[in-house]
Amino acid sequence: MSLFEHVDSIIARDPAARNRLEVILCYPGLHAVWLHRIAHFLWQIGLKLIARFLSHISRFLTGIEIHPGVVVGKRVFIDHGLGVVIGETTVIGDDCTIYQGVTLGGTSLHKGTKRHPTLESGVVVSAGAKVLGGFTVGKDARIGSNAVVLKAVPAGATAVGIPARIVETTDSQHSFTAYGITPEDLSN
Repeated sequence: MSLFEHVDSIIARDPAARNRLEVILCYPGLHAVWLHRIAHFLWQIGLKLIARFLSHISRFLTGIEIHPGVVVGKRVFIDHGLGVVIGETTVIGDDCTIYQGVTLGGTSLHKGTKRHPTLESGVVVSAGAKVLGGFTVGKDARIGSNAVVLKAVPAGATAVGIPARIVETTDSQHSFTAYGITPEDLSN
């Protein structure tokens, strides 16, 4: 994957992004992912203390905490990012979008187990959501703002609430129906 492929994917997903230079210079989520890739490499070759220290520096610079053991796919976009925490056994698929204040955390203290979630490709995790546990969020699923997800989410589904529940959507309804809003209400 090229540097510009990642930057261009951010421009495609963020209407506020005006050009490549702006994204390269001003997007801490991009910086956090780049620094994470270095830390993850160091982690994989056994330089765990150096990897942890680099991730600590990255957290200081970006406000985004990504454990160096996390597997991050291509074109992952952490938008705004402040307060994002991503735990050690998390796996993030290609083209996922993660907003500010998200926690991809664990519910177990057992070493050597899968304690954190797996996000398949195309998942969007909205601001303030907490995804806690060693389960999978399926391809193209959506997690609503401030949702607390404690179990698997099927591919293409939308999960909202505390604890999160799956809401039924159709192409014409989208997830607004979870809040009693219809597409007609939006056009008024």
